[in-house]
Amino acid sequence: MAASPVRVGLIGVGRMGQNHLRVLSLLSSVSLKFVYDIDHEAARRATAPYGVPVIADLEPGLRDVEAVVICTPTINHADQVRLAAKHVRGVFVEKPLAHTVVAAREIAQLAQQTGLSLQVGFIERFNPAVQLLTTILEKSKRVVSVDFMRTNRLSARITDVDVVTDLMSHDIDLALHINGPVQSVTAHGMREKDMIDFASVTLTHQNGRLSRLLASRVTEKKIRAIHATCLDMYVDCDLLRKEIVITRQTEMQQRPGQPYTITAVEETVAVNPQEALLQELQAFIASCRGEKAPGIPTAAAGLTVMAICDQIREAIVP
Repeated sequence: MAASPVRVGLIGVGRMGQNHLRVLSLLSSVSLKFVYDIDHEAARRATAPYGVPVIADLEPGLRDVEAVVICTPTINHADQVRLAAKHVRGVFVEKPLAHTVVAAREIAQLAQQTGLSLQVGFIERFNPAVQLLTTILEKSKRVVSVDFMRTNRLSARITDVDVVTDLMSHDIDLALHINGPVQSVTAHGMREKDMIDFASVTLTHQNGRLSRLLASRVTEKKIRAIHATCLDMYVDCDLLRKEIVITRQTEMQQRPGQPYTITAVEETVAVNPQEALLQELQAFIASCRGEKAPGIPTAAAGLTVMAICDQIREAIVP
C-alpha cells in the first residue's frame, strides 16, 4: 500500500518560494496544505494557479501539517524554525540556516535535542553534475585539489548579504561534502561600502586536500564551475551546462630528438538531466518519512558553513 502524502506547509513565496510552490504542487508524495507570507496579496497571486489555501495566521496552520518549507528572509529563519519545531517533525529551510552563527548553533542544538528532521537548502548537492562528479572523484587514485568558481553580476534583489553568504556558501558546502572537514582557512577579497563583493579562499582539509574557492559579484559573466586536480586525471565540471569532461594522460613514448611525448585524451561524461530542486524536495519528504538518505545537508552542516563564512569575513579586512 502506498504511503499517505506528507502534509506540508510553505512559508514565504518570494522568488525561491515560488519555485518550491511549483515543485511541491507536482509531488504526489506531498499534500500542500497552506502557503503563508506576510504579503497576503502576493501569496494569493502566487497560489492562484495551484489552488493552495493562503493563511493569515501561521501557528494554527502548523498544527495541521507534518512538515514545513521555509523560504523567507534569513533574519526570520531561526524564529520560524523554533515555532515550526513545536508542531512538525520535518523542517526544510533555505540557506543560510540563520542570520548569525549563534542563532544557527541554537537551531542545530534544537534539532539534535528534539530529533527534528532539518534540511538546509544547499541545492547544489542535488545538481546531477555534482552528484556524478562526486562519484568520479571517489574512484580517483588521489584528489589533490578542487577549485570552485561562482560569479554573477550583483542582483538587485540581493541587498542584505555579501558574496560569501550569497554565492560562496554553496561552494563551501560542496567543498566540505567532497573533501571533508576543514583544518584551516585563508581568504582575500574586496569590500565595497563594507560589503564583500569579491572573495578568494583556500580551505586546507584534514585529509590534506585543498579547496580553492572564488566568488564574485563584480564579474560580468555568470560562471558556475568546479575543476578537480587528481593524480590520475583532471576534471572540468560546468554546473550551468551540466557537463563533465575528464582529461587523462594515456602514454609516454620516446621519439628521436625528443625527450618524450605525452598523449592525452578527453572524455565527455553524460549527465542525466534532472531538476535539482525536485531531487532536493524528494529527499526532504523521504527524510520526513524516516528514510534517512546519506548526503542530506543537515543543521550541523548549515552551522559549519556559517562558521567558515564568518572566518572568511574576518580575514577580509576593510
